[in-house]
Amino acid sequence: MLVDVPLAHLDRPFDYAVPAKDAATAVPGARVKVRFAGQDVDGFVLARTATSEHTGRLQPLRRVVSAEPVLHPEIAELTASIAERYAGARADVLRLAVPPRHAATEKEPSAAAGPSPAGAPDPATWEHVVHGPAFLSHLGSGAAPRAVWGSAPGDDWPLMLAHAVAATLAGGRGSLVCVPDQRDAQRVSAALDAVLGPDHHVVLSAEAGPAKRYREFLAVSRGARRVVVGTRSAALAPVHDLGLLVIWDDGDDLHAEPRAPYPHVREMLALRATQQDAAMLVAGFARTCEGLLLLRSGWAHELVSTRAVVRDRARVDVVPAEDRAVGSRVPRAAYDVIREGLASGPVLVQTPRAGYAPSLACERCRTPARCATCAGPLVLGGPTTPPTCRWCGTADPAWACRECGHRGLRAPVRGEARTAEELGRSFAGTTIRSSSSERVLTEVSDRPDIVVATVGAEPPAQGGYAAVVILDTWLTLAREDLRASEEALRRWLGAAGLVRPGGRVVAVGDPALPVLQALVRWDPAGFAERELADRSDAHLPPAARLATITGEPGPLDDALTLLDLPEVADLLGPVPLDRAGAAPRDEQRAVIRVPLASGPALSDALGELQRVRSARKLDAVRIQVDPLTI
Repeated sequence: MLVDVPLAHLDRPFDYAVPAKDAATAVPGARVKVRFAGQDVDGFVLARTATSEHTGRLQPLRRVVSAEPVLHPEIAELTASIAERYAGARADVLRLAVPPRHAATEKEPSAAAGPSPAGAPDPATWEHVVHGPAFLSHLGSGAAPRAVWGSAPGDDWPLMLAHAVAATLAGGRGSLVCVPDQRDAQRVSAALDAVLGPDHHVVLSAEAGPAKRYREFLAVSRGARRVVVGTRSAALAPVHDLGLLVIWDDGDDLHAEPRAPYPHVREMLALRATQQDAAMLVAGFARTCEGLLLLRSGWAHELVSTRAVVRDRARVDVVPAEDRAVGSRVPRAAYDVIREGLASGPVLVQTPRAGYAPSLACERCRTPARCATCAGPLVLGGPTTPPTCRWCGTADPAWACRECGHRGLRAPVRGEARTAEELGRSFAGTTIRSSSSERVLTEVSDRPDIVVATVGAEPPAQGGYAAVVILDTWLTLAREDLRASEEALRRWLGAAGLVRPGGRVVAVGDPALPVLQALVRWDPAGFAERELADRSDAHLPPAARLATITGEPGPLDDALTLLDLPEVADLLGPVPLDRAGAAPRDEQRAVIRVPLASGPALSDALGELQRVRSARKLDAVRIQVDPLTI
């Protein structure tokens, strides 16, 4: 019995007696209520046995909540591995694996899948990828190939993934596709409908309501559907006869679970592929250092398009940015590309910030504009609105610089709304469309419009964009983060990948920067090699295993005292936690680093620390293994 108690020292199965009245319904995987520590708590039946190692009297089950087996044996095993890998409690992982029960939905039968797909998977969709048709052939034969695929510009990647799923289904096995967000899930779902036909897959995501989400989960659990596409909430879906696991754009931070024990979808799927002997595809326009490590270890093989295909698909250039002090941020070369692109189709303009003017400064002395009430940064919401504080919302129409007294303002950073306004003046008569977090466009037509989009909100165009322009690359690289360059290239490749074959891509920035040179050459693999080499020299992830412990000074000192680290471990800190822009808190953070080979030993040590702290009821600290940011 697995009891839903998130206490590390009680994180193990317990034996209970099954009353005769519940003998038929207390099946493995069923939800039950049990008495634990003087109260009724939820639990799952792991297995039924005739004997027990417990020498005393067993407590009986209180009742069977539902006879529906929702926790399958392979998922139960996987949750244990994930909890061990991330030094967390198994109960927290179970909440990710099994959605909340919806009693009325559970009584409904799951409709059978539609008729078998009429057509076979088409290897032609993968012909331009070296060894791509062979990968599909292995999937169809029941093998378990594992690959890291770098998509080429203009690839219809949802359709290509759909044919990989079709090949797996033709071999009698199921598939699971994890994407970063709901828009990507809808694109893959539409491609699966086109290739497999309707009623062959389900979409699992957090955006679905409780009833719909549970209904789709039950369809998978009961074997009515063997193809699942979804966001990170779908990573532990109980697909029957699992044959293929796919993660698209594994560098997107949406794949990292924000709740304890903070697992990453890529790592969960890799563990699952190993345990269930399934194929795995790590796919995306960019390549992460973690994906490169999978290739170096021999666990996966590379799938890429030839250089000739990449050259034919898109021409990528970098043009120097003009002096921002003059007020022009779009150089003449970029304007020319936009004008040429509009002659044949839509043009995408990517800008890293939303809003109108998300940052303001004094026009004369360049001092950042601050709120007189709370000292927060001032922003402009539109051309006719007064400066407003981003923190407290106070408007300051009579703002004056505290340093020089000047009342003029300038915008060092311009958002997507201001960019659309500027382009509207430059291209009179052209429709300008905006896509950002406030209103994300799902798709645009092939009309010659200009689409201004923030990062992650770029809508695909029918037939692809005639041209893509990437603005303010300096701002994307300005993040103080270990993965700043890797993340910048991922964002730019994601936008450039939406271009149609033969289209133009222009990035505005410093042509000498290695990350922009990687974009020009469309060489995410080479950039990942250099990035990983630099991180190896500095002993940084993923070349090393890293963990952080965060908490108030007293509890953190207790945790570090109790922690039995491997001899090869480096303890860095503790140091005060930097919370820029947030309310100050008396928290500190310690960083623990070990060589990659000692990663399991570090997880074991942190897991033991969690159990000791839980048993002694010590104050809470937050432990993260392999955090995305340090």
